[in-house]
Amino acid sequence: MLRVALITGITGQDGSYLAEFLLAKGYKVYGLIRRSSTINFERLVHLQEKIELIPGDLLDQNSLISALKQSEPDEVYNLASQSFVPTSWNQPVLTGEFTALGVTRMLEAVRLVNPKIRFYQASSSEMFGMVRESPQNETTPFYPRSPYGVAKLYGHWITVNYRESYGLFTVSGILFNHESPRRGFEFVTRKVSYGVARIKLGLQTKLKMGSLDAERDWGFAGDYVKAMWMMMQPDKAQDYVIATGIPHSVRRLLEVAFGCAGLDYQKHVEVDSAFLRPAEVFHLRGDYSKAQRELGWEPTVSFEELVRMMVNEDLARLGNAATARSGRGTAP
Repeated sequence: MLRVALITGITGQDGSYLAEFLLAKGYKVYGLIRRSSTINFERLVHLQEKIELIPGDLLDQNSLISALKQSEPDEVYNLASQSFVPTSWNQPVLTGEFTALGVTRMLEAVRLVNPKIRFYQASSSEMFGMVRESPQNETTPFYPRSPYGVAKLYGHWITVNYRESYGLFTVSGILFNHESPRRGFEFVTRKVSYGVARIKLGLQTKLKMGSLDAERDWGFAGDYVKAMWMMMQPDKAQDYVIATGIPHSVRRLLEVAFGCAGLDYQKHVEVDSAFLRPAEVFHLRGDYSKAQRELGWEPTVSFEELVRMMVNEDLARLGNAATARSGRGTAP
């Protein structure tokens, strides 16, 4: 029997990887997209003939109800949000509308249209914030340190609440940082990989950064979307931490990334206070033992492999772009 999934945030990094994964599993895949002239379909170009896109908005309850009636999904993956932490300080109310209340609107739509739909909520390690213990697991107390983290915490608990109040199959994946060559340029890993590529190709000389001591547990997005799907398959809905268990500092990220291009990061990196957070999260390290034990999930791509993948991809992209420009008689 054909299984159907609806993905919000399908144009993002996770959405595109999840769509690929579900298509390979034989799903019919729908994606919810906002009506906007600025939508970037770059990550979906290779999938456009295989998926169906439906207009909708997490700010508009009726559009979500309509999308569910049109797609009739077995599973909903709610990946859409205002997901860039620094922006959440400048736009805290909008972040709350999308990242917190948007979850409630989608859950309510599921409850009204078909309470048998299984629902996945993209929770975040940023909910741990000022960590109470290390590593962090499913029972670690939360202490978010940004409007984004606070909004994600609301989305997480409202998902739990709909499970316990209405008996819906709802799960939250508490995913630690996960990256790929499809990561947005505003995120630190892609900022670094792209900056390294530009410096290597002589397009810039310096890279300005915030805190170099902050530590994150970085994994590969392709591994993490598999975990999302695995959480949706058991008979019992539960929440899971998805991570690698190995933290790395931003300084180590720079060292590995610049090293991939044969460069010394200390000669090119400048710390700029403009990139420091009002309240920093200094250390995140996840304990994914529950997911490993109950779902059989574990990461397959190491930190070094991930960084190398991203740097090489950006070098190739920029190199191809420069070749194309020079072929048209324009200097890179």
